[in-house]
Amino acid sequence: MQEAVPYLSESEAQAVAEQARTLIRAVESVIFGKSETVRLITVGLLSGGHLLVEDIPGVGKTTLARAVAKAIGGQFRRIQFTPDLLPGDVTGSIIYNQARGAFEFHPGPIFANIVLADEINRATPKTQSALLEAMEERTVSIEGESHPLPQPFLVIATQNNIEMVGTYPLPEAQMDRFFARAALGYPSPEVEARILESRQLGAPLETLQPVMTPEQLLDMQRQTRRVYISPSVRRYLVDVVNATRHHPKVMLGASPRASIALMLGAQAHALLSNRYYVTPDDVQQMALPVLAHRLMMRSDASGSVRAESVLREILSQIPVPIGGDAPDARV
Repeated sequence: MQEAVPYLSESEAQAVAEQARTLIRAVESVIFGKSETVRLITVGLLSGGHLLVEDIPGVGKTTLARAVAKAIGGQFRRIQFTPDLLPGDVTGSIIYNQARGAFEFHPGPIFANIVLADEINRATPKTQSALLEAMEERTVSIEGESHPLPQPFLVIATQNNIEMVGTYPLPEAQMDRFFARAALGYPSPEVEARILESRQLGAPLETLQPVMTPEQLLDMQRQTRRVYISPSVRRYLVDVVNATRHHPKVMLGASPRASIALMLGAQAHALLSNRYYVTPDDVQQMALPVLAHRLMMRSDASGSVRAESVLREILSQIPVPIGGDAPDARV
């Protein structure tokens, strides 16, 4: 008989939420005026998901990734993706050691807690595909031998707009492995003036100190999975994802992996909203960042159809369950 899930209590949820808010404050001491993006990144960290930050050059994508990595602590590696980057440059390779007379595995930069894949779409599809196993199984296979990656393991990838020179589209399988996609955008004039002031004599990133350890982040991820989600809300989530597979303007809908990501994202969103249970609003708030980048739109659709507009249409049409969200209400 399967053991009952030990759901998170209200006090436990508040403790995890306070840790998460500490992380948010640390990152926002470096990234100004982007509270929604920093919150989404934190949701991704609590969910244990990889993050794709997409925008034009120069708006702070790399700085955001570095700030998150520094606030978390642990081992950090940056990989600059370029057209001549090879898969072995990412995962590592087997090298012959003449002194020992044997072949040895030399780990690549992917072996770290936080990996910044900078400008990921400037590498060829073959090199991008080298990340597939690492992002899903948290292992790297070289010459038939599997090597586990450090835990926690998170990829924060930055991507330039696909229309820019020297970029390649990410494979669908890789896009599906990213928990969520975020964007920064231009700062407001007031925020930009504040950025200039903070950079005049130095950089806030240089003074940023870790606010937790990798082990604490792992524990927060485990606690996030204990947030209660009722059968009615879970079914609502499945209905939203399933609707993407049958929409006439969508060629390829969201996968079961996307359903799991949306559930974890809704649980993390509930925590940051000071709740120990998931509501339909949590699902709605996370649907666009978690699902939009996974949908492949039909090329014959009239006009420029965006995945975001399709998801908004789906959310407006799926009946929302009423009541019964909290653990006390479960049957």
